[in-house]
Amino acid sequence: MDEIEQASGAYLDHLAIERGLSNNTVGSYRRDLARYHDYLAGAGIHALAEITPETVGTFLQAAAAGEDGKNPLAASSIARLMASLRGFHGFTVNERLSSSDPTENLENPRLARPLPKALTITQTRALLEAFSGEDAASLRSRALLETLYASGARVSEVCSLDVDDLGVLADSDAEDLGEDPITLVTVTGKGNKQRLVPLGEYAVKALEAYLVRARPQLAQKGRGSSALFLNLRGGRLSRQSTWNIIREAAEKAGIKTPVSPHSLRHSFATHMLEGGADVRVVQELLGHVNVTTTQIYTKVTATLLREVYQETHPRAR
Repeated sequence: MDEIEQASGAYLDHLAIERGLSNNTVGSYRRDLARYHDYLAGAGIHALAEITPETVGTFLQAAAAGEDGKNPLAASSIARLMASLRGFHGFTVNERLSSSDPTENLENPRLARPLPKALTITQTRALLEAFSGEDAASLRSRALLETLYASGARVSEVCSLDVDDLGVLADSDAEDLGEDPITLVTVTGKGNKQRLVPLGEYAVKALEAYLVRARPQLAQKGRGSSALFLNLRGGRLSRQSTWNIIREAAEKAGIKTPVSPHSLRHSFATHMLEGGADVRVVQELLGHVNVTTTQIYTKVTATLLREVYQETHPRAR
């Protein structure tokens, strides 16, 4: 057993005994340090003093690419591995087993932000039409889902809506043409910032049916809540209840792909951009402070375009 392996054992004992970490957590550190030791031993390094920042950097690159004889690691796993190495080398310095920490100036890898998972238009339609009943709960759930997709609002934002947040934009040009006025909803987002979001025809009709035929029934069971969407006891619908409604709708619609509380928001943004909407307009509708947050959805549409191109263009492959 060389010096590095002995120090690793002492560090693992420290984690388990002095810091009281769980067996699973200590096991993760043990696997990381075993991989590190195997690499160092293969490079002929058996003493702590022989480990340089360059050694650690080369090891991390090898681990990421799987060039150390083991499975390659994703960026998130590399970040965890770096945390293990920092903890280990910090321990050796504190215990005076070594005089320097080769991980001191290491930079964390930039983790790629995962692309949002959007439903297809067909899946979205099936989800929105999952509640076909005429009872109060079904009318409420249908209006809720239509509002989520029509506005692109966060679940928490929709749950926070009051009846008074619905309004109509008077448009003299629309009136002259005999068109319906635009229905708007005032959404309060992060930092209590408000934005006006238009609602489409499907959402408006679903809301009208709910407000006329369902909400009064639900309101009778409560204490006069101002909330737009009510639960079966007449109180404000919670985020957890909304998530349960989305999950039930996905099951009814037979959607096999994972559906999250943000699925309709992601689908709203992706479908808008696929339809040719300007990214700045989508940014405003979503309530993003920075357009770069919105631009992640352009990567989704670009991915779709590439897939369609590769599948359909005769000289793409």
